Amino acid sequence: MGNNKAFTFEISLSVLNHLGRNLYRSFTTVLGEAISNSWDANAENVWIYIDKENNSFFIKDDGDGMTADDFQDKFLKIGYSKRKEGETSPVKGRPYIGRKGIGKLALLSCANKISVISKVLGDDYIGGVIDNSGLDKAIIDDLTPKEYALGDLDNRVFTNHMKGHTKGTIIHFEETKEGIRHSLNFLKKIVALYFRFSLIDPNFNIFIEDEKVTQDCLNDLVSKTQFLWKINTIADPYIEMLQNKFTADKNEQRQLDIDSTIKGFVASVEKPSHLKIRTMEEKVSIDLFVNGRLRERDILKHIPTTRVVESYLYGQIHFDDLNDTTDRFTSSREGVVVDDPKYNDFLTLLKTKVINKIMKEWDEFRVNHKEEGDSENMRLTPKKRKSLALFDTISKDYEIPKSSKYKDKVDDWVDNLRDDASFNFTSYAECFISENLTRAYIQDKKLSLAKKEGRIERFKKEEKESKAKGNINIELRESASDLSYLDMGDLAHIVEKASTENCLPKDAKQYKPIRDALMHTARLTKSAKLKLTSVYDNIQGRIKELLSEK
Repeated sequence: MGNNKAFTFEISLSVLNHLGRNLYRSFTTVLGEAISNSWDANAENVWIYIDKENNSFFIKDDGDGMTADDFQDKFLKIGYSKRKEGETSPVKGRPYIGRKGIGKLALLSCANKISVISKVLGDDYIGGVIDNSGLDKAIIDDLTPKEYALGDLDNRVFTNHMKGHTKGTIIHFEETKEGIRHSLNFLKKIVALYFRFSLIDPNFNIFIEDEKVTQDCLNDLVSKTQFLWKINTIADPYIEMLQNKFTADKNEQRQLDIDSTIKGFVASVEKPSHLKIRTMEEKVSIDLFVNGRLRERDILKHIPTTRVVESYLYGQIHFDDLNDTTDRFTSSREGVVVDDPKYNDFLTLLKTKVINKIMKEWDEFRVNHKEEGDSENMRLTPKKRKSLALFDTISKDYEIPKSSKYKDKVDDWVDNLRDDASFNFTSYAECFISENLTRAYIQDKKLSLAKKEGRIERFKKEEKESKAKGNINIELRESASDLSYLDMGDLAHIVEKASTENCLPKDAKQYKPIRDALMHTARLTKSAKLKLTSVYDNIQGRIKELLSEK
């Protein structure tokens, strides 16, 4: 070639939009990037100050801070990552959270203007102003990064926050794009939920308006949590809070020890609405953390089951193995690349070893706690499940105050009735339907009641005498027809002769004494239950045959 000119890349500022300036949509993500920067800078404390009236906020830390060279060559260098210096901080021994070096673009996504000041110990503050309107114009003019200069600082805005600040970084966000709609309590919950390293590492603290964020910010979620599954071993004060609560309330918890480095917890609340921490926009879910940093919200969306239990679950799964030499996190920093093999293997393991087991046990726990469970779980027949639910609903009418000294005794009595009641409720429903269908059949076929007139008159006389003793003057039966006074034994003989093979009268003869005990609310023996079930199956089958005849 005759021309030996050296060619180099020239980057337009418009690349900032493609890399991430317009990719960030979540205020939580923006907070996460700023807090993660503080973590990587060896900070021990991060302070967040909200000024809702002026639609602005400050984030301040006591990390290493930056020199002028650091600010230019590291902070303003898109793509610079501390991981180039190693995987962990040589000062604190912390694993670096930042990876691509484009997370700082998140800071430009939520405010029209950000001002950054920083200082290392013993030096003066350095920094600059990034105005998105000016940056937008530079992009339209197709300027290169070297042609766009940051704005000058007005240190007066930082006056209150510079007092006693010997080192670290302070960022001021002005004119936030969506407005600061969140309450301080909401922000504390968000930080407590999603920045777990601040709770797990005692040497890293986050403050909102000078109040330290602790697991106590999640007390209301703890109070609404019903069951807990702890996965392998993890030290987490929030899990300790749940365990202490369960000990007091006798709620259910399980330890899941699986052959994996996955750790964390999954919990369930009493009602799906308890997972809403602010309108429909924010909902606590099962989230993925890597090295203590939130990496994926609601990971169940990748392994959906369409089971009702999903709407009750939340938790935090930690899987640090995703933090290797491969960058599998999306440019928006709000998720993991969905087709990553290692991530898919993790999801498969999570589903088979954790979620499937939890879904099975959740139904057992719920039913034991007299709550509706998973109707699609076939460990209980639909009849059994509905009968238990009916008993539990009715038994709540008999609850006595916790202050009563008889509370535990009465609760035991009610619990002791539960299994028998579920059988009796089902059996009564079966009796009610089968006998009334038989009455309807007799009436439709205009079958004669002549042979039963004596019994009908006797039953009418007994009812009249009973009403007189009880001083009851109202009608008791919806229908005054003679049929309403006959039970299955009498009805069966009207429908068929006793000599007929596999006929109703034969089954009704065995059915009557158990049916009478049932209608008198007696608790049946196991043998009686089995007999009633087998006889009723015969009666049910024969009635269906009769009703199906042309």
